[in-house]
Amino acid sequence: MSFWLFVLCFSELLIFCQNVLLPPPCDSDIYCSGPILDQVQKAKLYDDDKYFVDMKLKVSPDIILSAFKNLSNESPAVPREKLQEFINMYFEKPGSEFETWTPPDFETFPPFLSRINDGQLRTFALKIHQLWNLLGKKIQSSVKDQAELYSQIYTPYPVVVPGGRFRELYYWDSYWVINGLLLSGMRDTAKGMIQNFLHLVDRYGFVPNGGRIYYERRSQPPFLTLMVESYYQATEDKEFLRAALPKLDQEYSFWMQNRSVLVSANGSKHRLNRFDVQVAMPRPESYTDDVELAEGLTDDAKQQLWMDLTAGAESGWDFSSRWYVNTSGTLRDIRTSQIVPSDLNALLCRTEKTLASFHRTLGSNETAEMYEQAAQNRTRAIDAVLWDEQQGAWFDYDLLTGSTRLDFYPSNLAPLWAQCYSQEKALRAVQYLKGSGALQFPNGVPTSLKESGQQWDYPNAWPPLQHMLIEGLSKLPSEDAQQIAQDLAQKWIRTNWMAYTKYHAMFEKYDVNGDGKPGGGGEYEVQLGFGWTNGVALQLLDQYGAFLTSGSRHTSPGVLLLLSALFMLH
Repeated sequence: MSFWLFVLCFSELLIFCQNVLLPPPCDSDIYCSGPILDQVQKAKLYDDDKYFVDMKLKVSPDIILSAFKNLSNESPAVPREKLQEFINMYFEKPGSEFETWTPPDFETFPPFLSRINDGQLRTFALKIHQLWNLLGKKIQSSVKDQAELYSQIYTPYPVVVPGGRFRELYYWDSYWVINGLLLSGMRDTAKGMIQNFLHLVDRYGFVPNGGRIYYERRSQPPFLTLMVESYYQATEDKEFLRAALPKLDQEYSFWMQNRSVLVSANGSKHRLNRFDVQVAMPRPESYTDDVELAEGLTDDAKQQLWMDLTAGAESGWDFSSRWYVNTSGTLRDIRTSQIVPSDLNALLCRTEKTLASFHRTLGSNETAEMYEQAAQNRTRAIDAVLWDEQQGAWFDYDLLTGSTRLDFYPSNLAPLWAQCYSQEKALRAVQYLKGSGALQFPNGVPTSLKESGQQWDYPNAWPPLQHMLIEGLSKLPSEDAQQIAQDLAQKWIRTNWMAYTKYHAMFEKYDVNGDGKPGGGGEYEVQLGFGWTNGVALQLLDQYGAFLTSGSRHTSPGVLLLLSALFMLH
């Protein structure tokens, strides 16, 4: 039996076992399940459910569980004020797991700044660069030595976190963070972040959604191989690549064994990937949202809803009408696991090609050929299953209806970014984009054209989607596509810059209709920081710095230096 046939057969067995076992989100009876979590979250002691599950325990879990049992014996439904007293006695505020840390490889004026012609944008880029100091975190050794007291997962190297409520590392966010760090000349910090992810693969067999134990059963779009590619391109560190490659192979196998599905098209079967998390419980960090959304459903329907909400969180698009059974429905109609996403499969196609290149670089030609064949098979599958000939783009595939879903999302162009396409299809996809209506907005490409109230829908625009779309268009041998890419870069940077001048902050998302207006909707308030926004902005300022403009008069180099010095003092 060939290696790939074994992987496919084992995949079906593993998926069957997952459906039977339905594991909890983690093993903690405080952070992930149990009466304390249930009562505290339902009492709404905090505005954000994530606040409670990020708190540190003052004493061992056994002592806290015993104390709560005694408290519950007095009254099964503990009064709100007694719950608050209990929390104050046994828990510390979030954030105590970190120690003060400044990246030692921080450069005051990284060289890429000189490639930005507009003086206002050059100063803006400098301010973004300085945010790495604010977002850098180092986990205390006590998290390793007394892991039972924390929901934080210990990782050995410092991290750059997204910001706001996101106090820990996150998976796909970090791809753009790392690319930004590399532009800023912070190679050691970038390397440490990648080593943390390799450490997580070694521990779990995959990279969890983020650095908390309540994320242990779900991942996010698998960008680790591309992180290593970015670092290798910047450093040509072959020994680092050699050490990382077995973990990259391991993560790829996880996705093929646990997140793949066979799809029939035109008489042939194709293996593609999806998001699918078999955890039939409310998400601890969004506990009350999930419980309230499931009210009135049967037990089976509740479990299916919670699994698909968790799969939606794994997608990174949490949440969007993209995952609804009917895109005009509501969040209660979510069925993420029954959708084969175009962008996930484009990412895995690019991953397969990159892994093939890595193995060739290190002399493993036979393994390289297997990955090359896998990429060719996936490209055929993407075209056979996801391509719509009439529309001229790649769409998500609905396993329930056996058809593509023709609503607009930037992910419909993801194969351009991954460079997994035929030339004819690429040029048609550009025409699809031009006719979609998505280019008409002044401040970026919206995540969808449906206003559902979810944060991954209209009118919000998200940094990674802007960058993937721009990067894909910029690589096409088409002046039209390259001009669209430059125009989108101009829109996005001006949006970021205007928001910064108004609020002195970078946001996780923006409104496509408002100059500098942050995005909204979803389960929580818009967050400041913000890791991937910073990374995307720096990459676009570097790539298009000769052309981009703030719309204001250019600042002279002397004034720029003065502004920079004042900013440093501030």
